[in-house]
Amino acid sequence: MGQPRRITDSFPRRRRPGRPPGKVKGKINVKGKIKITGGGRPKPCPSPPSEDPPTAPDAPDQTLLEMLRHFDLSWEYGPCTGITRLQRWERAQALGLNPPGPVRDALLEHPNNPAVTYRWVSPPP
Repeated sequence: MGQPRRITDSFPRRRRPGRPPGKVKGKINVKGKIKITGGGRPKPCPSPPSEDPPTAPDAPDQTLLEMLRHFDLSWEYGPCTGITRLQRWERAQALGLNPPGPVRDALLEHPNNPAVTYRWVSPPP
């Protein structure tokens, strides 16, 4: 058997004219010195936060978010792409689908909170 084939084995190797093998990429000054482009050293990665970010004072509780998630996943009230939850609730009401009243109350109670107003796709806990 031999070595396993690589995808690069199918293509011929080419060198740019005027660049000898092993030459450092960069700009050459008039004096013949090479200036490395790209900033030299890589920047260090930022350290992860040591504690959880503070929650907003008007953050909704998990039971409310669970109720809204259940409303989002109920196809009986129509699609939820591209509209807010309140618009979806009102559309379902106009079509006579009888959406749950507590969802509307929660949406009207938190009108400026994007976690309540919009449907966020997040991984399950």
